[in-house]
Amino acid sequence: MDDMFRFADEFGPFKIIHVYEPSADLKAILVVDNIARGPAIGGVRMATDVSTEECFRLARSMTLKNAAADLPHGGGKVVIYGDPRMPQEKKSQMLRALASALRYEEEYIFAPDMGTDEICMACIKDEIGRVVGLPCEVGGIPLDEVGATGWGIAQATEIVLQYCDFELKDARVVIQGFGAVGRHAARFLTQRGAILVGAADSRGTVHDPDGLDVDTLIRLKKEGKSVLDYPGGKKFDSNAVIAIPYDIWIPAARPDVINENNVHLLNTKLIIEGANIPITGKAEKTLYEAGILYVPDFIANAGGVICAAAEYQGATQCTAFGSIEEKVRKTQLRYWKLQKRKESSQGKLHSSLP
Repeated sequence: MDDMFRFADEFGPFKIIHVYEPSADLKAILVVDNIARGPAIGGVRMATDVSTEECFRLARSMTLKNAAADLPHGGGKVVIYGDPRMPQEKKSQMLRALASALRYEEEYIFAPDMGTDEICMACIKDEIGRVVGLPCEVGGIPLDEVGATGWGIAQATEIVLQYCDFELKDARVVIQGFGAVGRHAARFLTQRGAILVGAADSRGTVHDPDGLDVDTLIRLKKEGKSVLDYPGGKKFDSNAVIAIPYDIWIPAARPDVINENNVHLLNTKLIIEGANIPITGKAEKTLYEAGILYVPDFIANAGGVICAAAEYQGATQCTAFGSIEEKVRKTQLRYWKLQKRKESSQGKLHSSLP
């Protein structure tokens, strides 16, 4: 009994459901963390190393994210045990089985996440209809395709730089995880004058202090290739992306990639959390003590869920992107004003805050 409720606190989780359907080779977990603001929105993540604890932490992050963005939704998450590179037919079968199993869990609204996309969401729509992040052909806003989260990251970066001693123009950016979030963040930031000097995926890292061509990297990833196939730059293993010298570091891959064992390797002025829970609590404390400013996930990468909530209300992509810009900027300004006030009252104002 104690083990079952080890995650419980005053906020949740409201519900944890384990789903097992052997005919579809489906093992999944749903965590509906909190529904005080409305039905929970959160993505369906597929990976080979997910767990109940990770699902809870991701759902809690969604609770905070949706509240910070003033959305009429609580936080939830689904994780599926599986290799996201499996054939689409098998993946679709798993998603349909998942939707069928959770048909009556109306407190949760499905959305895409790492390892799933708008095609997966279309399968869920066929089964139960309670889903966002759909293909545009069926009236949805394909979150990964349009780069909603990356757009939000760009907005968050522009705002936080008001509290830094350097500008976005010519700022050196490194992105860990050049998938749906990372590649769009790179595109929007370089359009604003930043220089991408490093990028990493699960197979390796490419680095060029003079800058990488973002369009070439995006094309390679769309072709199913790695950043290691980039024609130029120096190549390293995936972990090397942490220690490259840069101004802005964006983790956009898995949770807990920065921990107490490697946080000292970071060589950056600013961190924008493109992934959910990419830094452990102990590592965050080390960053604070070192004077390294970071924008937490529930603010930095809220663009995706803001877009999803807008789609749920029937908004267009143009309207959704306007909402992302407005809400991320408003939340950022409020967050840093509160942070400055808190640190001033404690007599230990962060060196990066004016």
